Amino acid sequence: MSRVSVEPVHTGNFADPFVLRVGERYYAYGTGLDGQQEPGGRVFEVLSSDDLHTWHSHGGALIPLSDEPRAYWAPEVAEFRGTFYLYYSVGVGDSGHHLRVATSRTPLGPFTDQGVNLTPDEPFAIDPHPFQDEDGQWYLYYARDDLAADRVGTVLAVRRLEAMTRLDGPAVPVLAASGDWQLYQRQRPMYGRVFDWHTLEGAFVVRRQGQYHLFYSGGAWTNETYGVGHAVADHPLGPWREPQGGPVVLRSGPGGLRGPGHNSVVQDAHGQDYLVFHAWNPQGTQRELHVEPLVWTAAGTPRVATVG
Repeated sequence: MSRVSVEPVHTGNFADPFVLRVGERYYAYGTGLDGQQEPGGRVFEVLSSDDLHTWHSHGGALIPLSDEPRAYWAPEVAEFRGTFYLYYSVGVGDSGHHLRVATSRTPLGPFTDQGVNLTPDEPFAIDPHPFQDEDGQWYLYYARDDLAADRVGTVLAVRRLEAMTRLDGPAVPVLAASGDWQLYQRQRPMYGRVFDWHTLEGAFVVRRQGQYHLFYSGGAWTNETYGVGHAVADHPLGPWREPQGGPVVLRSGPGGLRGPGHNSVVQDAHGQDYLVFHAWNPQGTQRELHVEPLVWTAAGTPRVATVG
């Protein structure tokens, strides 16, 4: 793996970044400071750029559900038939998160929640990722808690979107923790019990070289264990396999990035892929926006292209 630049493209607090290209402009959406409302009363700061390097803030994108304090996490936006759909989770602190969807006629919003809890039967669901296959079918990947996994913790799942605001069928397992690097916390009290808790989150899927490629983040977002792994499949519903174990796409390193992860991928007008992710600033006070070129090896594995 190449050594990635430690310089962010935006120095504000911008965790869980997602970038959408609309025509010749790019729009970035992020969790922001602890998932709270941004200045102006809206949630999820939205930035725009012409070149993926210089970004301008437009304030918050989402009209909050109410005036009550809530934690809003990990927005992603999909455009379909002239409407922009913003998927996100909301809960109280780090508990009780469910997935929801809001709509707008423009990528800048304001996005208005559609009054639908997409995951009413999940005790905890975060990090929604909408993906449209070549046949037009939409899928929603997300992270959910699973106490029956071999390594108990937060795992990845997917469901078909019957419509942009409605899920179809049961959750299909995608990936669960397979290694110690995905440990979030030992002896973590959860659901009235104590577990060595493992975490997979931040799923993002692209189709390249005839296969589906899944990027995901594992470990503890709070420290250097956090990184990005990679899996492949022949269908959006899987089965998924990891050609190489570990955080093979992004990881912390001496003198380099600290806790890089929760990535998305955006392609420019020339077909070049870019990896979008956050990493901690040197003071450890905020997670900042990074954008790096992404290349695909002959073996079909993604690698960050920048060395520096």
